[in-house]
Amino acid sequence: MLHDRVLVRTDTSEGERRSTGGIVIPATAAVGRRLAWAEVVAVGQNVRTVEPGDRVLYDPEDRAEVEVRGVAYVLMRERDLHAVAAERLEGSEDSTGLYL
Repeated sequence: MLHDRVLVRTDTSEGERRSTGGIVIPATAAVGRRLAWAEVVAVGQNVRTVEPGDRVLYDPEDRAEVEVRGVAYVLMRERDLHAVAAERLEGSEDSTGLYL
């Protein structure tokens, strides 16, 4: 990885989703702009806020997909991340574990 790039693996696959009430939402259903969670796989040497293993929130509309050894990943800049969820950020009592 070079500079401020972050390589992530998406948590969900494209296709049907299920709501919290159990309703099946087909893949063709139009939804508003929705952010997605992913796991950080690798980071460049200039990335300061995330580490491999962290979960990050990003906009799936602004992404560049790459396939490595048959596995699909998303490549993005660190500044395109909206939030970071990591156990290492849960240091104090009032911490939520999210870095926004």
